[in-house]
Amino acid sequence: MPKPYPQEFRDDVVRVAQNREDGVTLEQIAADFGIHPMTLNKWIRKADVEAGIKPGTTSAESRELREARGRGRLRSAQR
Repeated sequence: MPKPYPQEFRDDVVRVAQNREDGVTLEQIAADFGIHPMTLNKWIRKADVEAGIKPGTTSAESRELREARGRGRLRSAQR
């Protein structure tokens, strides 16, 4: 299932939100881009994790874990 918003769009919205002027709320930015404020909050949190600003699992780490689990299932099925 394709993601409803391209990554480039997400990155642009997050960049605008992170560089917003004083007095401009995330809700205003979300409305300007036609997305829900909670969606914007999730994108910002994810960007912070990817940048190492906040702790969490990055996309690359999640992909590695999924692949490792898949290899483990394959081995179990072959026995």
